[in-house]
Amino acid sequence: MLIRFTIENFLSFREKQVFSMIPGKGSLKSHHKSTSAKGVSALKAGVIFGANASGKSNLIKAIDFGRKTVLNGTKPEQLISTNFYKLDKKFFNEPTYVEYEIQHKGKNYAYGFILNSKEIIDEWLFEIIKSGETKIFERKNTTEYDLGFLFKKNKTSEEKQFLEFTAKGTPRNQLLITQIRNTNVIDNVSDIQDILNVIDWFQNALTVIYSGTKNISKKFELHKDTNLQQVFKDMLEYFDTGIDGIEFKEVDFEKMDILTEVKEDIKSDLLSEKSEKTSAFLSNPQDDKYYVISKIDNLTVQAKLLKTKHKIVGGGYELFDLKDESDGTRRIMDLIPLIIDFFRGGNVFVVDEIERSLHPNLVRDFFEFILDKCENINSQLIVSSHEATLLTQKLLRKDEIWFAVKNKEGATKLHSLEDYNVRFDKEIMKDYLLGRFKGVPKLGNRNQLSILPINE
Repeated sequence: MLIRFTIENFLSFREKQVFSMIPGKGSLKSHHKSTSAKGVSALKAGVIFGANASGKSNLIKAIDFGRKTVLNGTKPEQLISTNFYKLDKKFFNEPTYVEYEIQHKGKNYAYGFILNSKEIIDEWLFEIIKSGETKIFERKNTTEYDLGFLFKKNKTSEEKQFLEFTAKGTPRNQLLITQIRNTNVIDNVSDIQDILNVIDWFQNALTVIYSGTKNISKKFELHKDTNLQQVFKDMLEYFDTGIDGIEFKEVDFEKMDILTEVKEDIKSDLLSEKSEKTSAFLSNPQDDKYYVISKIDNLTVQAKLLKTKHKIVGGGYELFDLKDESDGTRRIMDLIPLIIDFFRGGNVFVVDEIERSLHPNLVRDFFEFILDKCENINSQLIVSSHEATLLTQKLLRKDEIWFAVKNKEGATKLHSLEDYNVRFDKEIMKDYLLGRFKGVPKLGNRNQLSILPINE
């Protein structure tokens, strides 16, 4: 679970902004809160509203930036791929600040880093409880490390030397936990479980889903024991798509018309010993085809092409490619694996523009469905949206509703509905559209548009 995320000097975020999933004082919809771990709970849903270009998607990109920095790292001598705030010269030479407070494996952690395009300046990991915190490790001034806690867990001189050697051998442009993930540290020490828990959260719990379909992308990873055909049939019928099921056609993975680096990335992910999942759902927008890629053994993956089934008048079925289905149906196909993994628990989904190509009633029902059945599930769904019908306290708690607003200088500010004095029975959609909570577009004077004819 994501407890809190903090970002500074990245894309449209100039000053430090905090997106919090910590429950407020309200007692309504208590099943929207996760099971307490060490006295800390997190909300299971978060919806960020705002005008176009307000920074909603930039928040999601910021969350994903940290994930990619941890999992992918940076090659030696390569610049770190960051994106500073560009509308204020004072921030051109300032570093980016990123921090995640997370709940995973029964513990709460604060993990973060400060970086510029050349090096990691600071990095830290703390375990947090309601009454305080314990430092797991801290990195200062790029090369200075405090490993005292890890030395207490790994007491032999050989273990301490190996940990110190690993830290000192970490490149200036690389995170320490990335270095640990990419080397055999675990085979040479007794206990670095807290670091492994954080790595596992980024690799196996956090999934970021963008709205665009211009790039080939792995959408979700699925467990091998899932009966995909039955699940898809049930969900497609539930969402009234007119589809009567799916079938799979086995194809040669190596001959798939997909970029080699994409195929290698999928194989690397699925065959990794650190991955908990065994299958991936892949969309190829170049030909509008969907595939399920499954791990067969430690060296091999199998690809199957997904086709939809439609009843023929007079009996029988016709098989369709996904390109023959509507944009809305394809978007539903994207979300079905999310639903599967959400109810398995332990997953955090961050989705950009959840409403893309979907009817407002379907978006509302999707959230009702997730939140109505989440009482004993510790998963999270965080989305950006323009869909104002979600703005109701019958569906969401006040602390689950957020707004992104850009000021006159183009910097994004975040605030929650919890900041406003709003009764629990107050319908808030109208007030939002009227601008009470900000986050709506400020339109200009149409009579001053240059395209209009000039009246003499």
